[in-house]
Amino acid sequence: MPKPVVVLVGMPGSGKTTIGRRLATALNVACVDSDVLIERRFSSPCSEVFSSLGEEKFREVEAEVIAEALTMGGVLSLGGGAVLAERTRELLLDHDVVWIDVSVEEGVRRTANDTSRPVLAADDPEARYRMLHEQRRPLYSAVSGYRVRTDGKRPQAIVADILAHLDAVKDSQKDSVKDGHVDR
Repeated sequence: MPKPVVVLVGMPGSGKTTIGRRLATALNVACVDSDVLIERRFSSPCSEVFSSLGEEKFREVEAEVIAEALTMGGVLSLGGGAVLAERTRELLLDHDVVWIDVSVEEGVRRTANDTSRPVLAADDPEARYRMLHEQRRPLYSAVSGYRVRTDGKRPQAIVADILAHLDAVKDSQKDSVKDGHVDR
């Protein structure tokens, strides 16, 4: 069964969608975004689906969509809160997950005027973003095998970092096979 070459996780505004598209182009594979899959399923913007279902039910639907997407090839980019669901974290165990990490300050700057992210709606957007960042940071760390910081980096440099990581993983798998066993 096919599986993604890599799965991208990170906060809203970290650049997962942009990096995912560029990475998929560099690898000549499809780019799949879990938020887009949710939008297709409900024929509505993800923000509306989130608002109408509420966060708990949305995370259940998101986990279902991610389970399906993990059977596809290509590059898979997950919504920022996908790691909140235990089921999703368990599903990611057998995949190469890259954490696209962004600082609170940069994430707030990138999402400041974005009304399509109801999870960030608050009287004090920076405090809300900081709280979500603190809550999710250990989860991103737990599910990822590689972390790349985006602050001050151009997208092509981030893609180059991830491609180098993927090459290193491939090389280590080849070495394991040469030794007569495969490490997973």
